[in-house]
Amino acid sequence: MAMNRRSGRAVLIAIVGIIMIGGSDSSKAQAADGWPRTGLAEAGFAPGLGEQIDAGVENGRFKNLHAVLITRGGRLILERYYEGRDERWGRPLGRRKFESDDLHDLRSVTKSIVGLLYGIALADGVVPPLDATLVNQFPEYPDLAADPTRQRMTVAHALSMMLGTEWDEGLSYADPRNSEHAMELAGDRYRYVLDRPMVAEPGTQWVYNGGATALLGRLIAKGSGLTLRDYAVDNLFRPLGIDEIDWVRGRDGAYVAASGLRLKPRDLAKIGQLVLNGGQWKGEQVVPADWLAQSFETRAQVDDIYYGYHWWLGPKSAGGQRWVAGFGNGGQRLFMLRQLDLQVVVMAGNYNQADAWKLPVAIITEVVFPGLRRE
Repeated sequence: MAMNRRSGRAVLIAIVGIIMIGGSDSSKAQAADGWPRTGLAEAGFAPGLGEQIDAGVENGRFKNLHAVLITRGGRLILERYYEGRDERWGRPLGRRKFESDDLHDLRSVTKSIVGLLYGIALADGVVPPLDATLVNQFPEYPDLAADPTRQRMTVAHALSMMLGTEWDEGLSYADPRNSEHAMELAGDRYRYVLDRPMVAEPGTQWVYNGGATALLGRLIAKGSGLTLRDYAVDNLFRPLGIDEIDWVRGRDGAYVAASGLRLKPRDLAKIGQLVLNGGQWKGEQVVPADWLAQSFETRAQVDDIYYGYHWWLGPKSAGGQRWVAGFGNGGQRLFMLRQLDLQVVVMAGNYNQADAWKLPVAIITEVVFPGLRRE
């Protein structure tokens, strides 16, 4: 549930301010999928991280954990795969033993990737600017465009999830009363999103809203003349060497922008490294650096953390640094700390469980960060 996914993040608040670690990257050995490897010690970690995670799985502390990857300095330093129950966007897949080449649901980490795609499309000139009136981009709904309050909703409000409309994802995503679920059942998902009752002035109230992501995905598809999936393949996945994806379609045939993407863990880590590299991959600027800067500016405070343009943000340290993350239902995480050139990828199968957020938070705060050597 959206609210519960955001709860309890106070344990991460001090991370940026208290950790100042160094580490070398001398190993030249190559892992699969193009990832160079290095050892834990060379990356500035104490030994035994993998064994700690193994023990947490065995004793039930890390229940239904599927995968953990840690990279530092552009090198893969740890990966672990386990066995557990899984789903493909709500369809049970049974119990699986995960391997490095298995695709996995990202759920709402998909939203953050759509945020990257909007920045690429904006630089390409195929989507409207951030100050464009949102409802005017959908001329098929002239009745909605006639509403003066809806005329004040902009693309930026969709990116920051501050549309001012009624939306509730606090229920289980299996519940048809959940707004995202209801959107998937609607005959016209885009009208459903834009036609929600106005409850606040646009730009004044943050509400977690998968419908906002659906609108952004539609703008990318309309402007580019491609499906959202094909635009992503051409402009993000292929440049990163990601050659296998699965993107779930809704009942209407549209690719589910809010939660439908499935990737291999190592490929999700490529996206994390792209972000850590300021949008560059092997010397190519895949995502504009200025778009990342805009995306990682605070747009709203949500409990004890923050939200940018489709990315979750930690508090700023005295030096202005902060963690950046994508969160997904079931315990999915893409967590990055640029000052350490460090990322943690977690994939799990605790879908629609109120406390699913605890698993990735525990791995990061109880294993990864305590394992960093202070110098």
